[in-house]
Amino acid sequence: MSQILVVDDEPAIGWSLREMLSDDGHDVVLAASVAEAFLACGRVIPDLVLLDVRLPGRDGISAIPELRSAAPHAPVIVMTAFGDLDTAVRAVRAGAFDYLVKPFNLDHVATVVARALAERSLRDEPPATADADIGTLVGSSAAMQEVYQRIALVADNDLPVLVTGPSGSGKELAARAIHAHGRRPDRPFVATNLTALAPGAVAAELFGHADGRPGLVAAAAGGTLFLADIEAAPPDVQSSLLRLLESKEVDVRVIAATKRDLGGLTAAAFRRDLLDRLHVVEIAMPALKERRDDIEPLARCLLARCLAANPQGTAAVMSREFLEALASRDWPGNVRELRHAVEHAAVVARGGVLRPEHLPPPGRPAAAAENSLEAAAVGVGAAIKEWAASARAAFNPLPEPDLHHRTMQLVEATLLREALAHTGGNRTAAAKLLGLDRATLRTKLRLLGIDD
Repeated sequence: MSQILVVDDEPAIGWSLREMLSDDGHDVVLAASVAEAFLACGRVIPDLVLLDVRLPGRDGISAIPELRSAAPHAPVIVMTAFGDLDTAVRAVRAGAFDYLVKPFNLDHVATVVARALAERSLRDEPPATADADIGTLVGSSAAMQEVYQRIALVADNDLPVLVTGPSGSGKELAARAIHAHGRRPDRPFVATNLTALAPGAVAAELFGHADGRPGLVAAAAGGTLFLADIEAAPPDVQSSLLRLLESKEVDVRVIAATKRDLGGLTAAAFRRDLLDRLHVVEIAMPALKERRDDIEPLARCLLARCLAANPQGTAAVMSREFLEALASRDWPGNVRELRHAVEHAAVVARGGVLRPEHLPPPGRPAAAAENSLEAAAVGVGAAIKEWAASARAAFNPLPEPDLHHRTMQLVEATLLREALAHTGGNRTAAAKLLGLDRATLRTKLRLLGIDD
């Protein structure tokens, strides 16, 4: 039996709710104002509160923070005859569990009350905690045990390592683990994604600029340099990387990563001798669908990290149904997609119990959204957000990170290439499409090192 406090100044509503809830086995206390509600909480701490908005003397929503202090574990369900956007937003921001619009169906009220009480019992469990620090690998599946063994074998030497695996599988985390458990844990770990650099600037970014500014190799001296998407290295950069590895003129450990089969690329696309030099040891990161036993511990760890990043938010727990829904998906985007789904659910659940309906819909095929400008804009924003996070980690060691210039170079280079591809390499047509004159386009192509 649960103690339920109903706060409503309409006697008929209070009576009908008490009758219905009493029939379900609950003990119901009625209050006609906020002041009476606080007096009731002084006598018996309720397990749940049904709270009207328009009350004599004081607005119900404004009292939610104090009610939650008086009954810290009681979910608050707001009731109102004025179901407008402002009321809904205020209720959510105040921490209401749910929102019912009068006149309501009593069966629906009973369903919402039952769900709120069930989730309240889940809240009695310990909140999610991150057993591992941010940036560590999580999982105990057979596939991950193989990864751990390979990392342990290579960590205590300075040989180059090639980390392979699909997008979002944790290749950079594996590289960080090698660094953390190796001979250089207190030395710099510098990471960059070669696809995030303008093609004409990759060599300068890695090996130093003409004006004397040092590159990422120098920033990583004594530590580890992680190069994601190594297959994107231009030919001149591949030659310089091979020379770096052969000569050891800079004391740096190189870890490269790729989602491609480098051996399947032509020699013109990727040098065989560089592949041989990088491929001394390979660590293959498994897709998430190959390590389903790890989905639950990963989700718990990701939720804990999400909550740690927002300490002002309320604690959250995952229902068993939520975990089952996670386990049923294929996760083509791997751990990265799982992280985004957990973060999305935590926001939608407003710090409450995470349920299947809080998950975003499974990723749509690219063809389904390719004609949606709005969807594409959202994708661009997400990509820039992710790139910015990687860029901060990669370029912060430099005296002048210059993230704005780097971002503009990357975006402009991608846009120019797309325009040229669309026009079949016709620069005049591409310039018209871009809104540039042909001379300006030619100058930009030269500065960005683009040869169409």
